[in-house]
Amino acid sequence: MRKSINLILLLLTLTLTTSLVSCRETKEDKAEDAIEDVKDGVEDAGDEIEDAADDVEDKIEEATDGDS
Repeated sequence: MRKSINLILLLLTLTLTTSLVSCRETKEDKAEDAIEDVKDGVEDAGDEIEDAADDVEDKIEEATDGDS
């Protein structure tokens, strides 16, 4: 009976260890994720700059239309 319990515990430990090792991300995966995060951030910043430029253009057009 004791051998069976030890064997079951050993198998559970082996399974848990294997699952933890196989789920770990590699440095390459982490670097790719970081690059994607930076890319998304730059795109968001570019969109905000474009929106701000459109707002400035609209304000300039409003100001020049009123003076004519």
